[in-house]
Amino acid sequence: MPLLARVSTLLFSLTALAVLVAVLAALLLAPLPAAARTSAKRSTAPVAAEILMDAQSGKVLRARNADTLTYPASLTKMMTLMLTFEALERGTLRLNQSLVVSQHAASMPPSRLWLAPGSTITVEQAILALVTRSANDVAVVLGEALGGSEEAFAKTMTARARRLGMRRTVFRNASGLPDRLQRTTARDMAILSRALIRSHAGHYAYFKRRSFDWQGGTVYGHNRLMARYPGMDGIKTGYIAASGFNLAASAVRDGRRLIAVVMGGYSANSRDTQVADLLDAGFKRPTSPSRPAPVQPDLVITRNSASTTERSTAVSVAVPVVKPAPATKSGAAKSAAMNAGGSWSIQVGAFASNAAALRSARDTAKRLGTLADGASPAVVRSGGLYKARLTGLPAADAAAACSTLKTAGHGCFALQGR
Repeated sequence: MPLLARVSTLLFSLTALAVLVAVLAALLLAPLPAAARTSAKRSTAPVAAEILMDAQSGKVLRARNADTLTYPASLTKMMTLMLTFEALERGTLRLNQSLVVSQHAASMPPSRLWLAPGSTITVEQAILALVTRSANDVAVVLGEALGGSEEAFAKTMTARARRLGMRRTVFRNASGLPDRLQRTTARDMAILSRALIRSHAGHYAYFKRRSFDWQGGTVYGHNRLMARYPGMDGIKTGYIAASGFNLAASAVRDGRRLIAVVMGGYSANSRDTQVADLLDAGFKRPTSPSRPAPVQPDLVITRNSASTTERSTAVSVAVPVVKPAPATKSGAAKSAAMNAGGSWSIQVGAFASNAAALRSARDTAKRLGTLADGASPAVVRSGGLYKARLTGLPAADAAAACSTLKTAGHGCFALQGR
C-alpha cells in the first residue's frame, strides 16, 4: 500500500477511536434519570425512623418506620451496659474491679479512651466512659470481661435482647462499630431503654453524667440535648454512616416519663430537634384518668450538672415505700443473725450529697423492717456520687431485701465486700 494511503487509513482509525471515546464519556458522565437517582439514594441513605413510648405502660404514642431494620451504632452500648449492670447485681463484677485491656480492645477505632494493651480500667470508669464518651475500646473491655471474647459476648447480647422482646435485633459486637449483620429497629431500642430505666433504676443514674474525670483530665460526653431539654436524664447517642445520627432519650415531667428514639438523622442537631419535638408532643397528651401516671423517682443530679439551680433540685434515685416484711425469726434467731452479720451490702441509690444518701439508707432500713436486721446504713463516695447502702448483711438477707425492693418496681443490687 502506498505510504499516503497508509497514513490516511491510520488517521481515519484514530479519528473514529476519538469519536467513540467521546460518546462513551458523554454516556457515563450524563446525569442519571430522576427515577434512577432516587433509587440510588434510597439504596444508600440511612433509614429514618422514630418512636415515642410511655415508660410506665410501654404504650406507643407515635411511631414511624419503627419496625424497619437499621443499624444501632453506639446504641448497642446500652445492651453492653445492661449486661454489666446485671453482672454487678449478681456479684460477678464489682465497681472497683480492675479490668485488663486486651490488644483487640486497644485496636478499636474512635471514639475511644486510647487505652494501651495491658493497662487497666475499673468497671465504674468503664461505665462512665460508655455513657459519656461512647468509647469503643472500653466497650470491648467490658464485653471480653463478661463473655470471654467479644464474639461470645455478642451472642449473649442477642439472647438477652430476645428475652426482652427485641425481636428484630442482632448484635455482632459490644460497641456498635459497623457490621452489616448487626441490625435493630427503633422499637427494639425503645424496649431496651425502657428495660434499663425500669429494671436498673439504681444504675440508670449513670446516664445522667455528661463528663467524668480520667487520668487527670475531664472527658466530656456527646449528648448535647440533655443540657437543653428540661427533664431529660439520658440515655444514649450513636452514629455510623450507615445508620445516620441516632438517639434514645428519656425525660420526666410532672411525674410522667417518656422515651423517644430517633434513628437516621442527617445531623446531630436535626436528630436532637426531632427528639425534642417528639417529647414535647408526648407531654402535651393528657394521661388517661383511669390510669394516672405514677410518681417517678427523681434521678441523681451530679456535680457536673449544668447549673447551680439544677444541682440544687431533687437528687434522689429512689427509696420505695415498702411494707415491712412479717417477722419470721424467733427472738433468739434474730439476735443471732444480728450478731453474726454478713459481708454483703445492698445499694439503693446514688445521690449528689452525703446527707441525702445517708437519709435514704436510714429510711430504707426502717421500711424494710426485719429484712434489714443487723444492717448498718452507710455512704460510699465514688465517681462524684454518694451511694446509699445497707451493709453487714448475710447473702440471703441481701438477696431478699433487693427482691422486695425490685418487686415494688425500684432499683437495688447486692454486692459482696472484700
